[in-house]
Amino acid sequence: MTTNRGHIAGFDRRLTPARPDLAAAHLRGKVEAARFVAGEPMRVIAEAIPLRGEPSPENGYDTQALYGERLTVYDVDDEGWAYAQLARDGYVGYVSANALAPVEQAATHRVRTPRTLVYPGRSIKTPPLLALPMLAQVSVLDIDGAFARIEAGGYVWAEHLAPLDFAEPDFVAVAERFEHAPYLWGGKTWAGVDCSGLVQIALQAAGFQAPRDTDMQAAALGADIGPGPDFGRLQRGDLVFWKGHVGVMCDAETLLHANGHHMQVAREPLAQARARIAEKSFGEVTCVRRPGAA
Repeated sequence: MTTNRGHIAGFDRRLTPARPDLAAAHLRGKVEAARFVAGEPMRVIAEAIPLRGEPSPENGYDTQALYGERLTVYDVDDEGWAYAQLARDGYVGYVSANALAPVEQAATHRVRTPRTLVYPGRSIKTPPLLALPMLAQVSVLDIDGAFARIEAGGYVWAEHLAPLDFAEPDFVAVAERFEHAPYLWGGKTWAGVDCSGLVQIALQAAGFQAPRDTDMQAAALGADIGPGPDFGRLQRGDLVFWKGHVGVMCDAETLLHANGHHMQVAREPLAQARARIAEKSFGEVTCVRRPGAA
């Protein structure tokens, strides 16, 4: 059993693969740890798996790792918890080692629809093997009619896939596809998504680098704009932040956000959301950021 788990003071544990007992080799000289390890590249072979801040099934989700996602594993304990860092956004935490496998083939495509099914053969009448979320990564071996045969041994409707370097033209349109998806703290799929997860998925689908949590997004995404008197300068694509919450503007007046009030991804007037949120939960808006703006 791995011992001396914990976090190292002065470093964001969400982004720093370091504990008192071990740390990533590239952090040597920057943090103090009992040992330093290079880590092993792995990939996710389940539809979506929770990444947690502590190695316990009773601990809530910090985020999710999606099918095909790459990560570096630094330690696996006797209970099957892998201490790992995700390649896509750098998030660090614990995942089930049973849901991981070595990287054997480079991914070629990603899922571009909110959800798609993997079939054992070229027929939609066969029972599906998996349901893959948006941004899941697969290796396409060949195209067989309307289907793409992937490395997992199944077939995906080819139109539901896009090359890895494909960028959706409108990230808000991506977010809008998730309307009515249930709210799930730490979620990143149509089966359950939270506010910052929705923003991250939509931006990544459109080719933007996007961190995971609201505080990271508020510090990094686009330009902080002055919303103007009565929020009159807003436009489609602006991100509205509260302390611990974020939503995306569909137009100058309408907010789309995954939220615990509706317990789903909902569209509502920003003025209505601001009044309720100020009274019941996150207080006043802290900033508005415009992705793509300098």
